[in-house]
Amino acid sequence: MILVFVEHDGAAAGRSSLEALTVARGVASAGGVPVGAVLFGPGASAIGAGLGSAGVTTAFLVGGEALDAYAPAAWARVLGALAAERGASVILAAGTDRGNEMLAYAAAHSGAAMAANCVEITPNEPFLVTRQRWGGSLLEEARLDGSPRFLTIAEHVVEPEPAAVSTPVDVVVVEPEPSAEDLRVRVVGRVAPEAGKVSLADARVVVGGGRGVGSDGFGQIEELAGLLGGAVGVSRVVTSAGWRPHAEQVGQTGTRIAPDLYIACGISGAIQHIVGCKAAKAILAINTDRDAPMMSKASYAVVGDLHTVVPAISAEIRRVTGR
Repeated sequence: MILVFVEHDGAAAGRSSLEALTVARGVASAGGVPVGAVLFGPGASAIGAGLGSAGVTTAFLVGGEALDAYAPAAWARVLGALAAERGASVILAAGTDRGNEMLAYAAAHSGAAMAANCVEITPNEPFLVTRQRWGGSLLEEARLDGSPRFLTIAEHVVEPEPAAVSTPVDVVVVEPEPSAEDLRVRVVGRVAPEAGKVSLADARVVVGGGRGVGSDGFGQIEELAGLLGGAVGVSRVVTSAGWRPHAEQVGQTGTRIAPDLYIACGISGAIQHIVGCKAAKAILAINTDRDAPMMSKASYAVVGDLHTVVPAISAEIRRVTGR
């Protein structure tokens, strides 16, 4: 069995987890084994039962009040135990902060190796992986020995695709008793996002702002994002200055995005930011510096003052749409 840790928000599986399931099907097909999914927390039941369209044959729903909230050591202990019990040869997760942390714990508990942020897997013997290193600035080819093998899949390197044939899902409820030691680190509260706000990770359009926007210029960025039904993203320097919250940061230490369109306004394009937005299908860069790294990475580049260009784009959208 190939076992996949599936993240969700209580209503649907995360895009990155669906990407991991797409990769898992290929690995499972090569080995002639089924795909299983492990889900934690409220809402897991309905989501797990619907994963047949992703090729999952068995969904393990981990219940119990102590495990409803994220607790990395405790969740990883359960994941490792399920892998051992079911004889899983490969355990996968998305290369998110949570996926990487979970599998690092689980691999350590199992005394096994882990390869993070893989972009390609050759599941033969030897078992070969290609993975991102140094924030995605280089690729490493490696051999992963031992069993089971723990891997995370770099976000947005594959499109999440449904299975050719939807399979019935066998739902298995698991209710372990975690130790107090494993629950020492856990989520104890959440801040709900603003109602109706588009998620940065899932937005089809992101309008990004950097140092060039200025501390008081984000009204223009928010207006354009709103007109396009998108989300606001920012560079690290903006969050470091306290102009915008870290939740909006795009980059290696922020959110990695894969929108249809990314509009980068006043962003020079440090490598950490490029890593976070390079999966965008198209990039429009607006900057007064024609030699800024972001301009060379962009599909389209406008050399000009964003404080003139952005309002002009918004005005044209309003003219065309009558809004």
